[in-house]
Amino acid sequence: MSHSTRCAACKSLRRRCPKDCVLAPYFPPTNPQRYACVHKIFGASNTTKMLEQLPVHLRAVAADCMSFEASAHVEDTVYGSVRIISQLQEQIIEAQSELVKTKGEKAFHNAQQQLQQQQMQQLQMIHAIAQEGEDQHSWLSSSQHDPFPNINQQLLEDYNYSNNFFGFEF
Repeated sequence: MSHSTRCAACKSLRRRCPKDCVLAPYFPPTNPQRYACVHKIFGASNTTKMLEQLPVHLRAVAADCMSFEASAHVEDTVYGSVRIISQLQEQIIEAQSELVKTKGEKAFHNAQQQLQQQQMQQLQMIHAIAQEGEDQHSWLSSSQHDPFPNINQQLLEDYNYSNNFFGFEF
């Protein structure tokens, strides 16, 4: 028994499409160009053998890969899919290089920010110390006279007396 419409492979090979046609699910009659490229590069027999050797769940991916490889080879007979793979590898290398550059710029920026923060902290500490010193200086200069005049005067007199008493003069 055959399908009501033949698959692209069977149409291309001018044969009836059997009920269990291995190629029918992967090469529909609506896209005959897909099978034409695969047939040109791999041939009908090899395509059938490759698909039959695979588990059913992997056949669709294999047919897609064969179609891609064949169309790449038709477009560029010398390099085929290798050209595309090389271009993609170059793009990966460029992206990796850009990523390394960006990470370096980010690290530099972070280090610069950290340094600025440290400098700000140091300036704040210096300002706080200077402010504290100004506060002490203003306290001392604001008192016009000695806050302890009697004690300091008494100490000075005692010192002079003791030096004179023992016969020492300084």
